[in-house]
Amino acid sequence: MKPGQNILMPKLGLTMTEGLLAEWKVKPGDRVAQGDIICVVETEKIANEVEAPTAGEMIELLVPAGTTVPVGTAIASWTGAGMAAADGDSAPPPVADAEPSTVLPLSRNPGSRILSTPLARRLSRQSNVDLAVVAGSGPRGRIKAADVLAAISQRPRRVASADGGFSQADSVQLAIAKRLSAAKRDIPHFYVATEADVAAALSLREQLNLGASRRLTLTHVVVCAVARALTECPDVNRVWRDTGFAKFESIDVGIAVQTDRGLMAPVLRDAGRMDLDEIAATSAALIERGRAGRLTLDDLAGGSVTVSNVGMHNVTYLTPIVNPGQTAILGVGSVRDTFRPGARGEALLKHELGLVLAADHRVLDGVGAAKFLNRIVHYIENPAALMRKPQ
Repeated sequence: MKPGQNILMPKLGLTMTEGLLAEWKVKPGDRVAQGDIICVVETEKIANEVEAPTAGEMIELLVPAGTTVPVGTAIASWTGAGMAAADGDSAPPPVADAEPSTVLPLSRNPGSRILSTPLARRLSRQSNVDLAVVAGSGPRGRIKAADVLAAISQRPRRVASADGGFSQADSVQLAIAKRLSAAKRDIPHFYVATEADVAAALSLREQLNLGASRRLTLTHVVVCAVARALTECPDVNRVWRDTGFAKFESIDVGIAVQTDRGLMAPVLRDAGRMDLDEIAATSAALIERGRAGRLTLDDLAGGSVTVSNVGMHNVTYLTPIVNPGQTAILGVGSVRDTFRPGARGEALLKHELGLVLAADHRVLDGVGAAKFLNRIVHYIENPAALMRKPQ
């Protein structure tokens, strides 16, 4: 076999981390000249023709067309020079939002045929660029994708708004964004909502916090209530995996925590066996590790349900997105004072907590979700039952 150099998936933009190898223009054994198109790579924003940097012969295509691979992955081997993942600074500019076409200085006879590549025509349509005014750099003036991109780059840049500007997300923020986007796209969410009377929980919290070194919070009560409800609703303590259900043996509950690195959801292990005091102690330690940036992958894995409490931010309800890999998430709002009718129609002042359960419809139906939420409410409204370990 001929010695070969690897051709790597190029980096075609500052934010590009992976690319779709949309099309091969060559096959093993083909000889290519410098500048020949060897493949088309699509990113989230644009399709790009990848040119051969030198002459060479293709030896093997390592990645089939239609495959998405990370930047830097070897996609082919050939006898030409090695192709590294290009630096983003030298990448062609992405296609901007459609703007009026820009007239570039070009001398072309009226009515003459415009030679262009399919990708160039596609880019011109997407970007509203008139090919008649684009200078082609290919044979006989053929317009290539790079020519269209060059035309786009010469457009006047839009002036950023006064409060605008772009700030690049770090790797953690990008990972969170991708996971939540995938969760919202792939998990068929549905929601059930209600309120829980927290008068008893507030009273219990006040009593237990008197002179205590570790303070009890409503989040502890809710997490403990969720754990107890999970023991009574085993169908909730499972997750969807490709073609079926994976059931958990232990009762583990995730707790959404806002950290300096973004939203995390560490999982409290074996919460179903704990009483309220243990929940408070272990969850406090878990949250502290999260905010200190000391969580491990194991801390973030597993569990079927997460609790996300934003009650401290003065909102009535939170409609959350299911944490990827789980079945449900409970959004917890602020305590609201409201009047409800009593048995004789009298107005009774209530302290209520808004609860929204978002669930994966592949795992739960409406009845199952409502039953689970009602058990959570039961334990929140009867917190004394949480003071003892479950039988």
